[in-house]
This record gives sequence, structure tokens and C-alpha cells, in this order.
Amino acid sequence: MAIGVLGLSVGLALGGMLLLGALGWTLQRTVDAEALRTADAVALLADSDALPDPLPVAGGQLRVQVVDEAGRIRAASIDADRLVPMLRPDQLRAGQRQRLVVDGRRVGLSGPVRVVTVPAGTPAEPLTVLVAKSLTDVRHSLHVVRTLLLVGFPLLVVGLAVVAWRVVGATLRPVEALRSGAAEITDRAGPGRLPVPAARDEIQRLAVTLNDMLDRLAAARARQRAFVADAAHELRSPLTNMRTELEVARRLGDATDWPAVAEDLLADTERLGRLVDDLLLLARLDEQPARPDAPSRTLGPVELGELLGGVAARYPSPPVRLVPPAGSRWTEGDPGELHRVLTNLVDNALRHARGEVLLAVTGPEPAGPVPGQRGAGPGERAYHVVTVTDDGPGIPAADRERVFQRFTRLDDARARDAGGAGLGLAIVRELVRRAGGTLTVSDAVPDPAAGGGPGLRVSVRLPALVEPEAD
Repeated sequence: MAIGVLGLSVGLALGGMLLLGALGWTLQRTVDAEALRTADAVALLADSDALPDPLPVAGGQLRVQVVDEAGRIRAASIDADRLVPMLRPDQLRAGQRQRLVVDGRRVGLSGPVRVVTVPAGTPAEPLTVLVAKSLTDVRHSLHVVRTLLLVGFPLLVVGLAVVAWRVVGATLRPVEALRSGAAEITDRAGPGRLPVPAARDEIQRLAVTLNDMLDRLAAARARQRAFVADAAHELRSPLTNMRTELEVARRLGDATDWPAVAEDLLADTERLGRLVDDLLLLARLDEQPARPDAPSRTLGPVELGELLGGVAARYPSPPVRLVPPAGSRWTEGDPGELHRVLTNLVDNALRHARGEVLLAVTGPEPAGPVPGQRGAGPGERAYHVVTVTDDGPGIPAADRERVFQRFTRLDDARARDAGGAGLGLAIVRELVRRAGGTLTVSDAVPDPAAGGGPGLRVSVRLPALVEPEAD
């Protein structure tokens, strides 16, 4: 604030100097204009050889003389000297218009006097008109203005400094409250909220935005802690199993069935490897959410019928059965990510299916106008729908959103030895979102003849793409 007051003072000082200069120049021009106007009028009288005596002058502050080439006074105003010219011979230049400042005592006035000269007469008898006007009023006016500036300038600066201090202080008080609140939150390293000012201004909106950011950070921190705790628990389980098996084998000594121990350790190692791979994939998805230009992604046209066939070939038939699509079904995405989506869905379905897992793809289905989308009508986006249906017990409607959360396993799944870590469906949702699609869960159509349960159908809607050869 001190710098601001200093800059204001410098600006006001420069403004005052410019004001004085402009006022002095204007008043001087006014004096010159009045004197020259009178001199030109007297010169016209001299040119017409009609000089009266005394010379007529408007105003008591003017003195007028008409002198000849020899310096003799030929005519004068009533209050002008008739013996001594206003200018000395060395100051007077015949035939030229002049503006001079002389001592007022030579003219009979107090203070400095402005004298103007105008040539007059004929070439045979040249004359010069001298007009003098006192500058006392000009000097007095400048003195009054200068005094007012010298007295008012400090008062104005002090007043503006006080106002600026109060205004800036009132403006920065909410900022200081925000800073104190942020420091308090940082010191206790926990959740908290910043004080929100009552005034509806930029500071209030800043406080609301910062509180929203703190809420999101707190939620992210809570999710991270839960994620780390769940990950540690899931990693501890296979490690504990491996440690237990090794300790038992060491205690039994030669009686240990080492091939069985190796099989168990290999199963736990594979489970641990799958868990680590899933954690790394989720971390990479969190770091690069749906970035098409990510270097690890290979985007291109993918034929869904061929993709489903490749996934179904990894499993025995039955229980996995593929319904061949009628024609090609093209979408655009990362083939590896889409293959991972279908593999996770099939693995999850197999863990719960009683007799059969059905793979199918339909479409394209329109889903509202979206400008510039390929594979549908003008300006219309279309989707292919990939479904994975099992005939297991299904999922209650209240749990269908929860199963897509990380490390979430329903009680039935957790009771199985082959149950996953609860990351498969979470990975599926993130990958489908990156592909520009959506994921829904619904009941499968029951088949009473098969004697199965209600079943579960997972539908993956992916953006449709026309066949590459048709481009």
C-alpha cells in the first residue's frame, strides 16, 4: 500500500505542476491578447493620422504610448508617462512586433509589466505603439493556486492513504481469514473447511470454490486410504497362505508332499500376480483417464464378432456359448482393453453361472443426435450392445451399483475359494468409460425349461463404426 500511496503522491505532484504551468500560460496569453488588441486599434488610428490626445484605453491596468523613430512620445494614454518611453532605445526594435517583461517602476505600475510593441505609421514617418499591462493579477492568481495546492496536496494524500488503508484492509480481511483457515487445516493435516465471507463477491466465490476443492481432496484421500487398506488386505492373504504352507512344510520335513506344496504356492503366486496386475492397471487408468493420445493405447477399428469369438475360444463350450452375430459389428477402441473387458465379464459370469454363459452382440441402436458421429444417420450416434448373460443367482438391485466399486465382493462371491479380489468389474467400468461406452446390469430372462435361476445380464454399449472398407 505504501508503494501505491507513493505513486499517487508523485502523480498528484506532476498533475499540480502541469496545472500551474497551464494556468500561467493561459493567463499570459490572455494578457498578451488584450494588449495586442489595444495596440492594433491604436496602430489603425496612427495609420489614418487620427491619433487623439490622450489615447483612449479600456481598463485602468493598460498604459499606451506612441513613439517615433527618434524615441519621442507622439501620443499617450491619460495615465501614461509623456516624457520617458516604456522601453529603452536598446530594447525597442522599430518595425517589429515584440513581447517583453519590464520593471513596473518604469511604467508607473507595481510589479512586473508585460509590454507589447506594434509597428504603425507610414514609411516616411514610422511609429511604434507601446502597450503595457501589469502582471500583478497573473502572479497573484498563480500564487493563490500554488498555495492551495501546497496546503491541499498533503491533506489529499493523507485522506486518500487513510481511505486506501481502510478499503484495502477491509478487502484483505477475508483473504487473511482464508489464509488462517488454510494454515489451520494444514497444521492438523485433516479435513476442514475455510470460512466463507457473507458478502457475495469474488472472495466469497473463491472460498466456495476452495471448499469444494477441499471436499474433493478429502473424498479422494478417503478413497485412497480405503484403497490402500483393501489392497494391503488382499495382498496379505496370498502371502499369509504361502508363508503358512512353507512353515508347515518345513515342520513336516521329509514327510512333506512337495509337489502339492508347489501347486498351492503356484496358485497363490498366480493370484498374487493377477492382483498386482489389476492394481497397476487401475493406477494407470486413474493417471490417464480416457486420454486418446496416451502412448500405451492402440486405437483402431475393432470387429466385435471376431473379438467375442476370440474370447469364447479361451473357454470350454459349454458352459460358454457364443451367439454368432448376423454381419459385422465394428467399433473403435483399444483391442487389448476391449478384450480385457470381455474376459473379466466372462470370468465373473463363470464364477456364478450354474450351467451356461451366453455371449452376444446386437445393434446398431440409435441413441439420440450427436453431431459428427460416424456409423449412423446424419448427425446421429449409434451403439452396438455386447451382452454377457449367465444363469446364476443374479445380483439384487440394491447391490448392482456397488459391485462396480473397487474391492467389492458380495458374500456369495467372497465365500468361494476361487473368488477374485473385487477389482474385475471396477476395471471393466473404467475401460468401458474410456472407450466411450456405457455399462448396465439387469436380470436375465429366466428359462424355466433349463431349471436355472433368474440369472444376470451385463450389457456393454459401444459406439458403432461403419465398416472400414466403406469409408
